[in-house]
This record gives sequence, C-alpha cells and structure tokens, in this order.
Amino acid sequence: MKIRPVILCGGSGNRLWPNKKNHQAKQFINFGNWTLFGKTLERIKSSLFDSPVISTNIKYLKEVKKHLQKHKIKKYKIVLEPAKRNTGPAILSAALIKDIPNDQSLLFLSADHLIEQKKIFLNEIKKNKKYLTNNNIFIFGIKPTVSSSEYGYFLTKKKNKVNQVTKFIEKPNQLIAKKIIRQKGYWNSGIFFLKKISIINNFKKYQLSAYKNCLKAVKKSKYKKNTYHLNKQAFIKNVAKSFDYSVLEKTKDINAIKLNISWSDLGSWKEICKMYGKNKHEYIKKKNIFQRPWGSYTNLYKGKNFLIKELYVKPKGILSLQKHFHRAEHWFIVQGFPKITLNKKVLIKKPNETIFIPQGSIHRIENPKSRPVKIIEAQLGSILKESDIVRYQDIYGRVN
Repeated sequence: MKIRPVILCGGSGNRLWPNKKNHQAKQFINFGNWTLFGKTLERIKSSLFDSPVISTNIKYLKEVKKHLQKHKIKKYKIVLEPAKRNTGPAILSAALIKDIPNDQSLLFLSADHLIEQKKIFLNEIKKNKKYLTNNNIFIFGIKPTVSSSEYGYFLTKKKNKVNQVTKFIEKPNQLIAKKIIRQKGYWNSGIFFLKKISIINNFKKYQLSAYKNCLKAVKKSKYKKNTYHLNKQAFIKNVAKSFDYSVLEKTKDINAIKLNISWSDLGSWKEICKMYGKNKHEYIKKKNIFQRPWGSYTNLYKGKNFLIKELYVKPKGILSLQKHFHRAEHWFIVQGFPKITLNKKVLIKKPNETIFIPQGSIHRIENPKSRPVKIIEAQLGSILKESDIVRYQDIYGRVN
C-alpha cells in the first residue's frame, strides 16, 4: 500500500507580520514564482505516494484549490477545520476520514517547509517504512547548521537498527542549544511518519476526549467536492494542543529519521534573508543594481508588502542618518562588521547576525573597516519606495 501524504496547511505565519491583521499566510507567499505550499505539493509527486489529504480551514480553501490546480494535482481530499485547535486535532481529524484504511502509512508534512534535497528525503522514507508498527511514530530530524533557539531538538540512541528518541528539548536558549548539538542532537522538523492505527491507538491512550471529539467531528462532517467540512459542534470541544504535547511527550515509542539536508521553515525574516542571500544569482538582474556614493544596492525581489535587497557598503562607506515613515526593516549581515546606529544606540554587528529597524526609528550603517560589508535587507510595509526617506545627516551632501 502506498504512503498517504497529509499536508497541514492551516498556519497563519503571524511571526512574520506581527502588526498586520490581514497578512498573507506564510505557505502562500510568492517568493519569486514559487510558494512553500507549492514546493510541498511538488515534493509528494512520487510513486511512493498515494493522493494527498490537505488539512486547512475555510479561509484558505480557495488558495489551496488554486495551488492544487496549478500543480496539476487532480486527485485529493481536503479536511476543513471549523476552528483552530493546533496540530493535535488537525492530525487526528485528517487521519480519521474513511478514505484512509487503518493500516495505511501516513506522512504528515507542514505546508511551509523548504526542503532542497528531495531524493534523499524520499529515500529515507522508503528505507524506514518497514519499521512502522501499530504504535510507533517516526519523526524527522534535521542536522543543525547553527545553534538556533528557534527550533525544538531531540536526542537519540541506536536500538534494533533504528534511532530511538530519548529526549525532547523545546526551543532551548543558545547556550543549551550548543550543548545539545555537542551531544549530537537534531532539530525537530515537525514531520511525522506513522500508520493510521498508530494515531488512533496513541490518541485513545493519551488523549481520549480529543479522539472522541474528532471522531464525532469526522462522522458528522458534510462531504462535498472532495472536501470534508468537519462538524463544528464536536470539533470546538477540543482543547488547542500540538501533536508534540498531545502525544509525543507522552509515548515512549518514538524513532527518528535523521536528515543531513538543507531545510528551513522560513519562520523568520532572518531565515528568509538567508534564503535570498544563498540563491541571489536566481534573482539578480542588471537593471535592478543601483550605484550610490557609499556603495550599491540590488533589488532582489519585490513581493506583497515586502522587498528584498542586497546592500554593498564599500570600505569607509557611510549611509545617511535616516528614517522611514512607511516601512520597517530586517537586516541580515552576510559579510563584514558594520557599525549600526539605531536611535541612541551604536552597535557593531558580525556575519550571521540580524537587527530589526522599527518603522520611524532613526538609523544608519557605517563600514569603518577595510573589507566591504554585505547585508540582505527585508523591507516590510504597504509603501516601499526610495522616496520614503528623511535624511538627518549625510557626508555626501544629500540631507533633505
């Protein structure tokens, strides 16, 4: 029997747009003729997989269908949640639909992950399928590239040819993260691989009320045009709990599939800036390179309410002391050691560090060193124009 991919597509991506009510959900953001949800749909185009199940909500239904059509996926099921109750009830409800036999293997994927090496990913799934039982769960771990406090971690030990998870550590600080990496810990990617019967058995054992509520929500759901509209009365009785908290932290029967591949959830502007910096050759056009007395900037990509630039500040180059009325900025340092003024603070930043420039704050970049500074800048706002600038000081005589 083929593996059924289940894509969790109900997240809102609030972290990227803290002050914006009607923002675009992260999985649907156009990053340059591609979206994270689109990449996820392409990832499941393999003979390994059965047709997908998409777990989402009414707000995103139109966008989900548009993506399915664009990526030529004709056979699918959609499970619509009437309210947000986190990944626990979302995973359980999607698994309980009658189209999925109890013995079928399920791969739960987030709609907003960027995974570059598809072949390695699929090979690991294929290799580990034979180890699935009626109770165990496999989680995908990513070998850390940095000691990040943005992700959860886990530790493992080898047992009967599989990596048994011995401990979860939820988003530790930088110091503890370094210690975990030294102990060969992996990032918890939030991708799960297990049988439908395992989901049922684990929820019956650890979250019986959630199991009863979700079963009722599925049984009483209205089905039309490949879509299950879950029963609201039953579903909203669920407490909002993540799958990690509902099941993973309680069961002992968890194994890991370890991946040493490029992965990101693009959950912060730092990660997005890094992605554009890494792939900038795909976005650079000569007409988008602009020379300035302090160096140059390149417009890499303009999306909905955001603009990505690369700044090149030559040695001894100094930008004007300035502010913007309509935009905030995130800066990711790629190269060099810029001296940054932010209101009354003066900071020296180094590569791989970030700084947030709030809307209306007075700021400046200086390069006091003999090596050029390179920064990837993400501008956020509904008005993103070069004219939105007030200069207070400028060594090149450009004060407003």
